[in-house]
Amino acid sequence: MDEADVRELLAGVDDPALGDDIVSLGLVNAVELDGETARVSLALGAPYSPQESAIARRVREVLADAGLDADLTAKLPDQSGDEVLPGVKNIVAVASGKGGVGKSTIAVNLAAGLSKLGARVGLFDADVYGPNVPRMVDADEHPQATSQETIVPPEKFGMKLMSMAFLVGEDDPVIWRGPMVHKVLTQLVEDVEWGALDYMVLDLPPGTGDTQLTILQTLPLTGAVIVTTPQEVALDDARKGLRMFGKHDTNVLGIVENMAGFRCPDCGTLHDVFGAGGGRAFADENELPFLGSVPLDPAVREGGDSGKPMVLAEGNETADALRVMTENVANNVGIVHRRRVSR
Repeated sequence: MDEADVRELLAGVDDPALGDDIVSLGLVNAVELDGETARVSLALGAPYSPQESAIARRVREVLADAGLDADLTAKLPDQSGDEVLPGVKNIVAVASGKGGVGKSTIAVNLAAGLSKLGARVGLFDADVYGPNVPRMVDADEHPQATSQETIVPPEKFGMKLMSMAFLVGEDDPVIWRGPMVHKVLTQLVEDVEWGALDYMVLDLPPGTGDTQLTILQTLPLTGAVIVTTPQEVALDDARKGLRMFGKHDTNVLGIVENMAGFRCPDCGTLHDVFGAGGGRAFADENELPFLGSVPLDPAVREGGDSGKPMVLAEGNETADALRVMTENVANNVGIVHRRRVSR
């Protein structure tokens, strides 16, 4: 058996999301045979994505059926040129067109959910004017400065954290003009020792202002998640956020519908407090992936106030919805990379 034989075996492994086999799609970077071991480099870029894990598992099965041990590595081509955050594989921005839709809650639970899957995660609270992330994860440590004047971020729930809340007083308002926002955000990106991360989750402020523009112009975003609630007034603002990312050629990974419905704990009846189905309809209208609906659940608020992300809970309908959302985001990160490689 030689390299051509191994590639022929791998041609039997399909990528369901892209609708072809991994060899035809160009997702097999290299094959090397060493005795009974096949070393295969795959163009997979979303660590712990269920879809990419399934592809790797299928590759191992195909090789094992042929009597070969699989030694798999994942590497995307042309990934070494980014000078900004070179150790971060994927940067995912969480955005909303307006405040009050639970964007920070989704960002925190997405980051914690990715960490729970096993990924190396950073959570960057870029909501300069309303930084809430430290409270939402009960961060009891502050960043430390090194002798080289860099910043070592604290960690919680396996996530490295950075927030404007660490740099200002607890009750001090942040009253800054655009140039100062740009300067501080740039410093928090460049001077923080983020290290090697599979995912960095950015909690953007609501709207389409200076902070969003700085992020879009400074960081190589893998994609953005747009958070909305079901009612039309929220969807109107979500459209503005969608257009903002479109103007900057940023991939939109999908739409999350938050506060989708409240299930009465006494009678079990589902109440659509903010309407129903608006987020899914918005995703369909714009031909975007729908990442999931998250119920309106008092336990989410309690988790945010107490610093325990809901996604980490077990045996709970809302926690399950947040885990589905997390897996869908990771899957779509992988699709973005694999589609780029296959073109």
